[in-house]
Amino acid sequence: MLPFLQFIIVIAILIASAKLGGYLIKRFGQPAVVGEVLAGLILGPSLLDLFNLPIFTDTHLPIEIEHLAELGVLLLMFLAGIELHLEDLAKSGKVAVLTGSSGFVLTLGMGYALASIFSFDLQSAIFIGLMLAPTSIGISAQTLMELKQLRCRVGVTLLGAAAIDDILSVLGISIFLAFFLEGSGGGFASILLIVFKMILFLVVASAIGIFVIPGLTRVVERMQISQGLVSFAFIVALLYAWSAEALGQMATIIGAFIAGLFFSRSEFKESIRRGFSSIAYGVFVPIFFINVGLSADVRQIPMDGLLLLAGMLVVVMVSKIAGSIFGGRIGKLSFQEILQVGFGMNPRGEVVLIIATIGITEGMIGTDIFSIAVVLVIITTLIIPPILRYLFSKSSPSPETEMSQP
Repeated sequence: MLPFLQFIIVIAILIASAKLGGYLIKRFGQPAVVGEVLAGLILGPSLLDLFNLPIFTDTHLPIEIEHLAELGVLLLMFLAGIELHLEDLAKSGKVAVLTGSSGFVLTLGMGYALASIFSFDLQSAIFIGLMLAPTSIGISAQTLMELKQLRCRVGVTLLGAAAIDDILSVLGISIFLAFFLEGSGGGFASILLIVFKMILFLVVASAIGIFVIPGLTRVVERMQISQGLVSFAFIVALLYAWSAEALGQMATIIGAFIAGLFFSRSEFKESIRRGFSSIAYGVFVPIFFINVGLSADVRQIPMDGLLLLAGMLVVVMVSKIAGSIFGGRIGKLSFQEILQVGFGMNPRGEVVLIIATIGITEGMIGTDIFSIAVVLVIITTLIIPPILRYLFSKSSPSPETEMSQP
């Protein structure tokens, strides 16, 4: 079979499986994302090993699916941004910063301690702490949107804290590479350069988003171009995602999220959102979530690695909830809201996998630890959405905390 034919039949299988998995799991009252990830787990090397079936001979298929999945999470983050308002995010700024930063520090410290107990050396132990730190904004955002809680006080705080968490994680791994690895940089000067690039990117991206994008959006809207607004927003989202990592030393998902925030101020927001939603939720986002399951191979985890996996799960849960207690108390969140934010900070995702891949490349971790990290992503992706659904079902936003729902 020609490579292109293999590609299109795999895409058809993945989308159909993701949608079927989401439909079936929703029949049990759970978020669709859980079923989509489970479908990937069944199709992946843990069970059916789809890509190694005799009919699929193209070795590039996993990489091509990975690229489509990465595009899916960019679209998901853009949509999460466009559903929010900058004003809403600003209101939660203090609580989000305290929650995200304290959760990052606690996870890093507890992850380092756990790795030290398992006799990892200093560099590997610090790396494992950094690997465990970042929250999956994509999974949290998707769950909040399904629960229609994205713009309540908890939803805005959670996304803001997750963004801070991921920024600190990317900064932390950049500093780690500059400081520890031979030939990776110039010590303190490299660290300052990384911080400078991050700040410069945020300043320039904000200036363009506030002063340039609104005018260009109106110009494009007046032009006789089929779906011009959607195409323009798509291009801007991709450029922001690219520049976030290539120029600002941040994750691409942060750039896409920021782009969405600026388009949320546009008078054409609804047209853009509708155009993005169709292609994102119809094609690319299901591929992202099913690819999380495809990435895991539970058979590669040694029996003695199960204890480390359990320890990592405890570290993630305890540290993020503790960080939410710290930030939530200062921000006067109720105990129920603190739990919602704390558990919402628990999903691991795309940034963890990126950092784990760096660890394999640089020799910081072995394939066994990589497999454990992937399974950790799977477990948190599966258990957190149902927990959030339960926690949100037990509370209703009060008038002073509720914001208009998308």
